[in-house]
Amino acid sequence: MLWLAIPAALIVTLLLTPITIKLAYKLGAVDIPNERKVHQGAKPRIGGLAIYCGFVAGALLLGQYSWQVAGLLIGASLVMLGGFYDDLKGISPKGKLFIQFIAALILIKCGYCFEFITNPFTGGVISLGFLAVPLTLIWLIGISNAINLVDGLDGLSAGISAIAAVTMSVVCYSQGNFLASGLAAVLAAAAFGFLRYNFFPSKTFMGDCGSLFLGFCLGAIAVLGLSKGATMVSIFIPLIILGIPIFDTMFAIIRRLFQHKPIFEADKGHLHHCLLGLGLSHAHVVLVIYAISFLMGLCAVLMAVLTTPQAIVLLIIITVCTFVGADALGVLRGRGILQAKKQQHSNKGV
Repeated sequence: MLWLAIPAALIVTLLLTPITIKLAYKLGAVDIPNERKVHQGAKPRIGGLAIYCGFVAGALLLGQYSWQVAGLLIGASLVMLGGFYDDLKGISPKGKLFIQFIAALILIKCGYCFEFITNPFTGGVISLGFLAVPLTLIWLIGISNAINLVDGLDGLSAGISAIAAVTMSVVCYSQGNFLASGLAAVLAAAAFGFLRYNFFPSKTFMGDCGSLFLGFCLGAIAVLGLSKGATMVSIFIPLIILGIPIFDTMFAIIRRLFQHKPIFEADKGHLHHCLLGLGLSHAHVVLVIYAISFLMGLCAVLMAVLTTPQAIVLLIIITVCTFVGADALGVLRGRGILQAKKQQHSNKGV
């Protein structure tokens, strides 16, 4: 009953978000600005509760009851609750990782697992064997935290997640995986509903309970719907769909290694920070990243329908453009256009 599930997810999220705003002030779950954050004034930060409720309502109304759906709801609920506790009281990174680890194991137990990768030489498949579970764990935990890391501007994580979910829904539908397609569509509806209150200037933030939940669901749906294809490039489609959070996280690690800093140390070198440094407004930065996400989603859809050689060429173009653009903006190594502009300003002042 997709025709009922999608509007239900949207409406439930729209109706519950104002309630989470009031609840956040009562519980003291507000985000205070600091030197790394760009917002001004305290903002409620448990809006992810509304996204979660919207998704659960839509998922139940899909009418496809199976261990896979149950596993997703249980695992995602656990991740959301861990994020919610972090938003309220705070929890150590190790504590959050442990919760995500348990949630990921629940999914794997319910059939979510990368079982093979495609062979680039023969077009066949290579069984992952004992590596299947560890790689699936890394994927699920990695995507959860990647979405959390890009949650730095009003509407950014919600919009990126919505675009990624729509793309997944289209690709999964084209491949005949209607369960994954329906779940992705419901997730997109919940994320779009939250944007009503989260786009700049936002009235609320989703918090860790929202960003970790969205990332976990996106990672799970990718495993469920996009990891079973037998084409040579099928394994890369989820990477392209989730390109912004994945590449931004990867570049953050590379950047910190170049600068001899701990890889978990926060900085202001993420894509949205660099675009803000170029003089773009808050809203314009978010719209630019939306556009990039949309283009990457379109490329993922094309890769699903193109021939293998054509898809490989497209993949190479995307990879080269991503690295060149990231280096130019300063996302990759912490220097680039942004640093050049600062140098020009300093030279003028001499």
